Amino acid sequence: MLSAGKHSFSKSTVIFFLVSLVVIASTLDFLWASLYSSSSSTYLSAASNRAHENKHLVVPKATNRNEPEKKFQKLSLEKKDVVVTPKATNGNEPEKKTLALEKKDVTLKATNGNVPEKKTVDNEVHNKKRVPERDLSGIFADLPAPELKWEKMPTAPVPRLDGFAIQVKNLLYVFSGYGTLDYVHSHVDIYNFTDNTWSGRFDTPKEMANSHLGVVSDGRYVYIVSGQYGPQCRAPTSRSFVLDTETRKWDSFPALPAPRYAPATQIWKGRLHVMGGSKENRHTPGTEHWSIAVKNGKALEKQWRTEIPIPRGGPHRSMLVFGPSGWSRLTRRFDSSILTSQFKACVVVNNKLFVIGGQEGDFMAKPGSPIFKCSRRHEVVYGDVYMLDDEMKWRVLAPMPKPDSHIESSWVIWNNSIIIMGGTTEKHPVTKRMILVGEVFQFHLDTLQWSVIGRLPYRIKTTLAGFWDGWIYFTSGQRDRGPDNPQPRKVVGEMWRTKLSEALSLQKL
Repeated sequence: MLSAGKHSFSKSTVIFFLVSLVVIASTLDFLWASLYSSSSSTYLSAASNRAHENKHLVVPKATNRNEPEKKFQKLSLEKKDVVVTPKATNGNEPEKKTLALEKKDVTLKATNGNVPEKKTVDNEVHNKKRVPERDLSGIFADLPAPELKWEKMPTAPVPRLDGFAIQVKNLLYVFSGYGTLDYVHSHVDIYNFTDNTWSGRFDTPKEMANSHLGVVSDGRYVYIVSGQYGPQCRAPTSRSFVLDTETRKWDSFPALPAPRYAPATQIWKGRLHVMGGSKENRHTPGTEHWSIAVKNGKALEKQWRTEIPIPRGGPHRSMLVFGPSGWSRLTRRFDSSILTSQFKACVVVNNKLFVIGGQEGDFMAKPGSPIFKCSRRHEVVYGDVYMLDDEMKWRVLAPMPKPDSHIESSWVIWNNSIIIMGGTTEKHPVTKRMILVGEVFQFHLDTLQWSVIGRLPYRIKTTLAGFWDGWIYFTSGQRDRGPDNPQPRKVVGEMWRTKLSEALSLQKL
């Protein structure tokens, strides 16, 4: 009996112990579940509140390894008309940025250090690019002028910029010039007005300048003074030469006291006068004036003589001289020469010397450039007209209808007047770009007043002009970009002519 009771007690004890363990485990599981539920509820509530407070910021996290993770970064936008697309961080996808801007003054400021700050768009730059070239006023606009009937003639063998032309009888001698900025010509082409053909060519001396020449003729001999040697914006040379147009032989001539770019050059009272132009750095205008006695292609003196300075220096002008006995010859321009005192015209009439137009300043060689690469500087174009009388005193005359430069070889004499074609005027007031001239100007020698008598086929600078049998001709130069864009573009060699009539001389501004 005793054995049976002990066994029964041991069984009951084991069962009770197991049941107690089950109860304890269930209680602990219930308590853990309650605690987890409470913690999860608190976390989700806090996360929900944060998401509500920052609903413009979304931070999705990819859970699939096949999908790239994307990060959106917060940007503070000052304008609401900007749309920014997210930036992918996967190296396999290119970064994409799209900004839909309706206004040009939008500023994007990044609040995340990883995103670079976007700078304010410069309205002025956009405005400059959008300024129509036709929207010019005053001296910058094309002046009202009648249409002339132009006839296209045989094109020159090569295009030219900053070359020079001299007419001797029925032949137009066209000298050197740029073909491109990197290439310059070293020869002379000849146009025959009698049969309207390009009928000859010969080389210039190797030591002679290639552009920005000072050139004049006495009717047979052509004097070439100073100028730029080589392409781009290379240095000037003071070396000078004489061409005998009958034999086409060259001879040396006394060097100018100092090298000059495009000096105004004329023969007056038996002396070769050279004045103005740009100094050795190509930008500083020179006002110096020198002369030397000449006859039959020879210098009668060993040295140049200093004369009265020109009132305003610079290159690309016209300079003309008309003497009482030379008028009939000058009407055909046998002994006339273009001035280039920084691209101005220079003429002598009745023992008076005229200097017309020009500019102060020009392109310069870029510092340190091994090829003397041209770099633009500020230039001032003017329409001043000066007359030097037989007492060697300067007189200021009525200015041109608009400032004009690059006209040193762009004039002819017709009907007791000076005709000037094309050139460059003051730069655009907003874009600062160069503006070409497309008008034909007439300076009346009896009244010393100006008229605008017509238009060229297009705007163009450094034209090379001639006159024969009632026709006015021009060739070469650098033309505009089109009717609505007066900026310079293509260097050309085209030849044009038009018939001037007596009626044109009666037109006034």
